[in-house]
Amino acid sequence: MGTLLFVMVMFATCCAAPQDLSGKVFVFPKESNTDRVRLLTSQTKFSSVTTCLRFKTDLTRNYGLFSLSTSAQSNDFVLFKINSEDVIRMHARGEGTDFLSLSFAPNTWHSMCATWRSDNGLAQLWVDGKATIKRYIKAGPITGAPIITLGQKQGTHGGGFDAKQSFIGMITKVHLWDYVIPTAEIKRYMDDKHFISGNVFNWGALQYEITGQVLVDEESEVM
Repeated sequence: MGTLLFVMVMFATCCAAPQDLSGKVFVFPKESNTDRVRLLTSQTKFSSVTTCLRFKTDLTRNYGLFSLSTSAQSNDFVLFKINSEDVIRMHARGEGTDFLSLSFAPNTWHSMCATWRSDNGLAQLWVDGKATIKRYIKAGPITGAPIITLGQKQGTHGGGFDAKQSFIGMITKVHLWDYVIPTAEIKRYMDDKHFISGNVFNWGALQYEITGQVLVDEESEVM
């Protein structure tokens, strides 16, 4: 890879102003119960959620990709790859459901978008351009000041990390909306074409905090 832009080890460093991470990736280079990226927002209510990201790993064990917790619930919205190679578990408001028969070839970039609606509890995944069936998790809005992490699944609000669930690999192009975006916008994200950036988190203007040895590096290949 190219020259590393930041190396932050065993302490937290906060980007006070939003950073344009276009052409960059977060690199999670090792197994750890500390290394993570925290995404910063003042928003305290989510009536619905859409999150999109791209990731690459060679892991065959389980790992956490995206974890939103509040003081009321550590699993308020979570994307978690379980041990089976073809399953993603999504949590919303403390309950979860498994999306089956997916495909995650190792050492390959994958695009994922997840949607969840608080009015009816319906959730859906898009993986590499293909939509899953819709599943029910739990209805009702997410409320409370969130702690949102990449690369670790929170066992408690802001903590309880397990090294054996940590992500090793690269994550990029993270966006979050507080509503379910139209299917056409999801397709544009998957195709890496012009789409409406996240209104909560936008990769082109991201406020974040790194704890431990997570690195920001240049993209080194076409995704």
